[in-house]
Amino acid sequence: MTKYIQKINLIHSTIFFFFATFISILIDQNQKLTISPFICFFLIIIVGISHGSLDHLKGEKILNIFDINKKSLFYLAYVLISLFIIFVWLIFPILMLVLFLIIASYHFGKEDSDFLVNQKNYLNEFFYFLKGLLIIVAPLIFHFDETVNIFKLLLVENEKFYVFLGFIESSKILFIIFLISLIGYFYFFIKNFKLANFSLYLDFFSILILNYFLNPLIAFTIYFCLLHSCRHTISLAVELNSNNLKKGLLEFIKKALPLTIITAILFILSLFILSNYYVLDDAILKVIFIGLASLTFPHILLEYLIEKNE
Repeated sequence: MTKYIQKINLIHSTIFFFFATFISILIDQNQKLTISPFICFFLIIIVGISHGSLDHLKGEKILNIFDINKKSLFYLAYVLISLFIIFVWLIFPILMLVLFLIIASYHFGKEDSDFLVNQKNYLNEFFYFLKGLLIIVAPLIFHFDETVNIFKLLLVENEKFYVFLGFIESSKILFIIFLISLIGYFYFFIKNFKLANFSLYLDFFSILILNYFLNPLIAFTIYFCLLHSCRHTISLAVELNSNNLKKGLLEFIKKALPLTIITAILFILSLFILSNYYVLDDAILKVIFIGLASLTFPHILLEYLIEKNE
């Protein structure tokens, strides 16, 4: 099954590379053609967050491991953690932004490449983080001012923080971090070398191309929805039906649809409320990134508990 997933992901990476190149150049060359924040918002709440919509099934596994019969406890804990993340973000936005970027780096690096790794160890975990740094660093390298403006919209208003960002940008530290991230790609590429490893470099160049040509929100949306989310969905679909990917995807959609709809409704309600106080595009950015942070923390905690106890 591992080789099957690797083959599918290599094909997916190839298709995504050509799509990312095509759409990036197309939008860059045609100023009238763009993807609005509103479209990004709906792509994320429909396609992006759906890959975490089977967390309730993973939650049931955890409950069974600890011999707990009440499913409601899982949902309550998941929601409370998400609300806690939002609450803490409102009080300590810099702390939560930095934590989110660190955790997101690890999360993106792991879920985008663990199909190539047969064993789990601390060294691999470290290189997952290095690899995932590219998602965070690329927009800062190619569109520094626009990325900083997004941070400001996420309630981060401490000027010392932006002075620090300006320092690491002007002193080329961002480029050094980029090179460090590249080490993560090299590590997984040469470790147990096989044809499927080329998916790593297709992904690497896709991310660079997206962030070079497109603004940070559009680049992130395309990556998050069509690479990260699709890759995780493929893994889940194969778990559901290892003999037929198409049937596995249909089963995934069926099982993921309820929580995807509920989460999408909550995001839309949040956008409606915030749009009364902020410009629509600003409200969209707040809902997207703070909302994703609130879901990422319990999602990763759940993944950790599964791996620790299975």
